[in-house]
Amino acid sequence: MGLAALGRRLARWRDERALRRHAIPDPLWDAVVAAYPFIARRSDNDRADLRRLCSLFLARKEFHGAQGLTVTDEMAVAIAAQACLPILRLGIDAYDGFVGIVVHPDEVVAPRETMDEDGVVHAYDETLTGEAMDGGPVMLAWADVLAAGDTAEMAYNVVIHEFAHVLDMADGVADGVPLLPNAAAREAWVTCLDDEYERFVKRIDTGDDTTLLDPYGAQGPEEFFAVAAEAFFVAPEGLRNEHPALYALLAGHFRQDPAAR
Repeated sequence: MGLAALGRRLARWRDERALRRHAIPDPLWDAVVAAYPFIARRSDNDRADLRRLCSLFLARKEFHGAQGLTVTDEMAVAIAAQACLPILRLGIDAYDGFVGIVVHPDEVVAPRETMDEDGVVHAYDETLTGEAMDGGPVMLAWADVLAAGDTAEMAYNVVIHEFAHVLDMADGVADGVPLLPNAAAREAWVTCLDDEYERFVKRIDTGDDTTLLDPYGAQGPEEFFAVAAEAFFVAPEGLRNEHPALYALLAGHFRQDPAAR
């Protein structure tokens, strides 16, 4: 047996052991599916694949509660199910770049500093419901995770948003461009994303408040990608109608078509 074949065999053995040790009980899985319509509406095969990925995710990641919060099995599975939607066809290895997930009860206020063009440093506070840092950890506000079933119609999902950033930063740069197979794919991605982003920013700058995507996406291409990913998975029909080219781009990359019935 060659080294490559041996490596694949060991990886399969590791995954099968993780699936046994971190199997999700039926009542718990059914409760999570029922709580999030964007998961419930997926096909039986999709939900089965997602459940398997969740077990692998739980085996590889470490959850930490902040401010006295205890992360229960129900909370961990709810987070895993949403986090694994973007990698349903990409595979669990796409999240190998980090381990820790920190869960706060609610939004947090983080001190920030920025330097202006004159070199003057300005301090301010930023309210966060989630944050992904290169190499981890990923921070999430449980209140927003829990409400994801209700906020889906607004194309809002903090878990998918932050894990889109994780995928974006896989090449070491947060620029709205995830890892792609070759230079041609990257060029096509950048061309489409930049065009969609510029048109979106123009709408926001003119005061258009009818956009499906969160205006926060106008902060930069990296945030535009993250809010677009939210919409793609939780409000796919709306994204396909409002941004067909962007929807097609994401569908090709994620190898999913969630707007299809």
